[in-house]
Amino acid sequence: MDLLEQQRTLRTKEEFAAFVDRLREDLLNRPEDWENPTLDRFLEAMASWVAASHGYFRNIGEPYPEDINWSFFAGVLLAARIYE
Repeated sequence: MDLLEQQRTLRTKEEFAAFVDRLREDLLNRPEDWENPTLDRFLEAMASWVAASHGYFRNIGEPYPEDINWSFFAGVLLAARIYE
């Protein structure tokens, strides 16, 4: 299963953790395929994409997900700064 398919079908925290692991492996194995291979560029692109995400969902013909827990996602990013 490719990363896009995995992203579209994941539903649990375990599947999300496995997805993050695969994303990291993809970066390590194929950095030339990444437009944003450094943390600063990755976070900048993430912020830009989130700001424009309504347009993305409109372009692919899907409704914007209204049940996103942004606080939890922010907590994941903060925890990753210091978690060992």
